[in-house]
Amino acid sequence: MVRTLEKLNTVTGPIAGNKVGKTLMHEHFVFGYPGFEGDKTVGPFDRKKALEVSIAAAERAKAYGVQTIVDATPNECGRDVKVLKEVSEKTGVNIVCATGYYFEGEGASAYFKFRNALGDGLKEIYELMFMEVTEGIDDTGIKAGVIKLASSKNVITDYERLFFKAAAKVQKETGAHIITHTQEGTMGQEQAELLISEGADPNRIMIGHMCGNTDIKYAAKVLEKGVYIGFDRFGLEGFIGCPTDGEREALAVSLLALGYEDKIMFSHDTVNVMLGRTVVFPPALREIMANQHIARIFEVIIPDLKKMGVTDDQIEKIMTKNPEHFFR
Repeated sequence: MVRTLEKLNTVTGPIAGNKVGKTLMHEHFVFGYPGFEGDKTVGPFDRKKALEVSIAAAERAKAYGVQTIVDATPNECGRDVKVLKEVSEKTGVNIVCATGYYFEGEGASAYFKFRNALGDGLKEIYELMFMEVTEGIDDTGIKAGVIKLASSKNVITDYERLFFKAAAKVQKETGAHIITHTQEGTMGQEQAELLISEGADPNRIMIGHMCGNTDIKYAAKVLEKGVYIGFDRFGLEGFIGCPTDGEREALAVSLLALGYEDKIMFSHDTVNVMLGRTVVFPPALREIMANQHIARIFEVIIPDLKKMGVTDDQIEKIMTKNPEHFFR
C-alpha cells in the first residue's frame, strides 16, 4: 500500500516541510561507533548529561536563527529518539531523525549480511525503513523524517547497495527524503546514479560530505544529476581525509559562480555526545577539533564567504530556502 507523506516527520510530530526555516542538514546529538555497547569500562548511559549537552548545542544553534536540525545518526550508531524528542521539546528547535545504517567499514554490517546470506536482506531492510518512516521507531511513535545512507571510500559495496535500493523503494512509496554519507567525498556521482536508476526523485536526495572532495569538476558532475549536495563538515579539518575550511569555502564560491546556488546546503556533522569511552585526541588534533562546533558556520564560514563576495540572498538560499524546497 502506497502512503505518500504530506508533511515532514519530526521527533515531535509532522510539520510543513516548506516551513522548516533556517536548517542544519547533518548533525549528531548522540553518536557511538557500533561496539560501544560492549565496552563495560563505561558506566550506564548518562541521560541527564547527554540532555544537558544536547540542549546547549540546540540553544546555541537557535541563537543564530536555526529552526530545524537534521540528526543523521544511523540506527546502529546510538540513535536515541527519546533524547531527541526531549531536546526538541525543551528548546523549540525542530529535530528530524533518520532511519538507515552506516557504511560497511564503520557500521554494524554483520547483522544484515548474515540475514541476506540466509534470505532476502533487501526486503528486510526495506521493511525496516518503511516501518520507521510510516509507523514509528520502537514503541515511541516517533517517525523518521529522512533515510540515511552511506558508502565506503571509492566503492559502494554489495552490502551498501542493499540499503540504497531499499531506500529508493521507500522513497517512491512514501516521498521520504534521502541524505547520504560519502567517505571523503567519493562515490557521490555513483550514489546519485544508483538511487535515480532505482526510481528515486533527485529533488529529494542530498549527497552528503561533498565538501570532502575539492575537485570542482566532480562536484559539478554530481550536481548535474539534479540532486542537492551537502557542504556539511565545516569545522572538521585535517582529519580522516578532510580538507580545510578554506578549501571548502573556495569550492563553494566557485560552484555558486557556476549557478548552483539552488542545490547546496550547509552543516557541520558535529557529534555533541560521543558514546563509549572518552576520546583523547593528540594535542595538535585537539586544537583542530575545537573548530568543529554547531556555530562555526555562523561565526566563521558565513563571514568568510561574504568577504569573498557571496551575497545575503545566496546565504539565505543555502541555509533556508534550499532546505525548505528539499523538504517540500
